[in-house]
Order: sequence, then C-alpha cells, then structure tokens
Amino acid sequence: MGYEETYQSKLVSAEKAAEVVKSGDWVDYGWAVTTPVAFDAALAPRVANLEGVNFRGGILPWVPEIFKIDAPEDHFTWNSWHMSGIERKATGAGYGFYSPLRYSELPRWYRESPDHLNVAAFQVTPMDSDGYFNFGPSASHFEAVCEMADVIIVEVNEKMPRVFGRDGEDGDVKIHVDKVDMIIEGPNPDIAQIGGATAPTDVDIAVANLVVPEIPNGACLQLGIGGMPNTIGAEIAKSDLKDLGVHTEMYVDAFVDIAAEGKINGSKKTVLPGKQVFAFGAGTQKLYDYVNENPEVVTANVGWVNDVRTIAEIDNFISINNAVDIDLFGQVNAESSGIKAISGAGGQLDFVLGAYLSRGGKSFICMSSTFTTKDGEVKSRIRPTLTEGSIVTDTRTNTMFVVTEFGKVCLKGLTAWERAEGLINIAHPDFRDELIADAQKMGIWRRSNKI
Repeated sequence: MGYEETYQSKLVSAEKAAEVVKSGDWVDYGWAVTTPVAFDAALAPRVANLEGVNFRGGILPWVPEIFKIDAPEDHFTWNSWHMSGIERKATGAGYGFYSPLRYSELPRWYRESPDHLNVAAFQVTPMDSDGYFNFGPSASHFEAVCEMADVIIVEVNEKMPRVFGRDGEDGDVKIHVDKVDMIIEGPNPDIAQIGGATAPTDVDIAVANLVVPEIPNGACLQLGIGGMPNTIGAEIAKSDLKDLGVHTEMYVDAFVDIAAEGKINGSKKTVLPGKQVFAFGAGTQKLYDYVNENPEVVTANVGWVNDVRTIAEIDNFISINNAVDIDLFGQVNAESSGIKAISGAGGQLDFVLGAYLSRGGKSFICMSSTFTTKDGEVKSRIRPTLTEGSIVTDTRTNTMFVVTEFGKVCLKGLTAWERAEGLINIAHPDFRDELIADAQKMGIWRRSNKI
C-alpha cells in the first residue's frame, strides 16, 4: 500500500477520533501552537460524559473547548507542563494543576513514566512525499510522546510551518504515516499568535541598555519568554554586534528581527555552527513564515536542546531570562507568587547552569525593580527573603548577573554580605534603607557597606 492509500485508510472525522478517549485515560494534548483544534471541539461534548480523564499539555494559546463544559472539575484534570494565563485560570477554578519538572526532562520522563499514555493528539503539517508529518515549530518532546502513546491522532493543518531537524532527517521532528493511528483533516486555523509587537516600557529599555554591552561578538543567544527579553532582543538587533548564534528553548519574534538585521550567522557556534536551534517556537506570523523550510533554522527535542551538557559546550553562551522576584541571598523565583503558580520552571535553570559552565558564558536574570499590586501598592522585587511559599527556580549558587533599571550585579563568587550590598544597590531607591535594615537583622550586612 502506498503512502497516500495508507493516509486515506486512516482518515477519520474528529468525532470518530474523539470516541477513543475513555474515562480514566491519560491524554496528551500537544504543546503551545500544536494543541489540537478540531479534535478538541469534538472531544468536549464527549468528555462531559466521562470521569477521571487526565490531560497533559502546556502554554495554551487559546481556551480549549474542553475547558468550556459545565463543571469541568467533575470530568477531567488539566496537568500543565508550563502554564499560560489560560491555565492559571484553570488552576484557580480547581481543575488545572502544574507539573513541576525541568523542561529538559520531558522526553526521558515520558519514556520512563509509570503513568500509561493512552492517547496523543496534536496538530502537524500535511504529509510529505515520503509519508512524514512534521511537528512544525514544536519538536519539543513529541518523539517520546509518540513512542509511548497507545493511540496517535494527528490533526493536519495546511498552515503549520515545516521546520527542519538537526540533520534534515531526525525522527524528533516528524512521524511517519505508518506509525499514526488516526488522521484528522482539520479546519486549517491560523497558527496561534503569541507575543507580538508591544511597546517596550522605559524600564525594559533601561535594562536592555545594561545587558547588551555585556554581549560579545560571536555570542550564542537564549531569550526567555516575556516582554523584557524580547526588548533586549530588539536592542541587539539595533546594535553593532555581529556573528551571533542562537540556541534557545523558545524561538521568538526577536530572533527573526535580529536575523533580518544580518547579525545572526552562527559562524562562531561550537555546536551546530550556522544553525539557529530551538525546542519550540511561538510568535507572530512573521516567525512562522521565517522558520518554514528555512535551512538555517532547526528544531530538536528539548532533552538535547536544554541539556546543560549541550549548552555548556557552546562558547560565549548568553542566557537572558526574567523573574518574579529575588531575595538578598540570590535565590530567584520565576514561576510563582507565593503559593500561586504563575508559569513553571521551564528551562530557565538549565540555561542558567549551562551559561555558568560555558567558556565565556553569562546568564542574566532581568526584572523591573518594583511592581504594583491590584490595590495600587508599589512593592520591591528585590526582597529580604522570598515570599512564603514562593518557588526557588534558580538557587543562589547558580545566579550570575541580576539586572534592574537601576543597574546590574554579578553574584558569582560573592559572599553573603557582598550579594546583599550588590542587590540593594540595584533595588529601587525607595526600598534600599528598608532592605539594609532587613539585611542587618539577617546578619548579612556589614556596617561599612551602608549606601
């Protein structure tokens, strides 16, 4: 049987595919922009009559139809590997939960998990002439998911960009029609837009102007999620830097802009020179147009991309991420507000560690010095200790550069009192005296250090 005949034999309606999900099943729901659309719409009325279904996914860019049924908590649990704002609301409503795990561990976790994976459903590109469906901009952990799932359902989207693997043939970027159980021809929705052009704040620009001078020519870049890393990317695009490389967890619009200015060629990279490497991508249409069949761009499984050992092999690795807050000991929280989950661990610690180990590497934790609560109260992001219940994303032994609009400090190798002094120096001036008093109470302040 030829590939096209095999394709036709597995082609089913979304409603037919949804029938495979039973009470008590574990269902993998793709990742970010590859989350299923037609399958989700067909499954919603069915799941309303089931119990104990467990879904896994992450970075939801839209509200799934299954979330819209009456009393979803009575029928399923959403288990997120990394939460978007939509998933935070699900958590608040009692049917969503975060699964703490370093993102780099996902492929291995799926292969070793005691939880049986019953169904996997996600969007893919149309089948190519060799019978393969491409995972689009989300190689991520899909190869491992497909190895472990009892039933694999692919939802074809003609608008999904096709992205190459490390050598053009890697299995971690595609799946063959022979290994697929059901094929849905979806409504071909536009790929979800995440991020986009928002005007940077004065704080974002001030932080960017402190970070960019620390980046050497030939550096390899990783940018985290959020407005501040993207603003830094925009400033890099306007800078005189050259011969830059990319090796990042998430590929965002800023990289497209930097490449458009001719600053990225990967010529100095010590791992996959000449290639921009990422685990998954999400942005605006210009990103999807840029990565589509672009030989300079590579997506690969996150177990390799985010591996500290991979990152450490890349010279002059520059990791740029943001955070919720940091304490005077140098502990970084990038994923919660007290006990309230905001996002997830992702790969931040992997890249902080990788940059720490890279020859010439630097990691930057960037944040505004203050934030304003819903009640209008201004609070410092630099705190004496993290809020009770807050998660330590990056331990104090791994934190390097910390940057606010008031300055930057490299904590690597500093003693406790030097860290406290350095962090207080870049805190908002309105909070410095209070922080000094707190540091004195905690025994990490020297009298001669008072600013």
